[in-house]
Amino acid sequence: METAFYVAIILVSLLLMMVILLQSKASGFSGAFGGDTSAIYRTRRGLEKTLFQLTIGVAVIFVVLSLLGQWLL
Repeated sequence: METAFYVAIILVSLLLMMVILLQSKASGFSGAFGGDTSAIYRTRRGLEKTLFQLTIGVAVIFVVLSLLGQWLL
């Protein structure tokens, strides 16, 4: 059981890394340093919105699994 739990955490962490890397970097660092501020307030649509929501979901799953691992194992 413990091995399956560790494998699940590793798979979720790899999925989280892939989803984060797939997100587009439209503004880059220019928005962070006062360059293009219009990109901050734009609406996500289509695939970008799906990736954003998937990232949040996978991150929540990762946090829950990590907390469960601390309490149960």
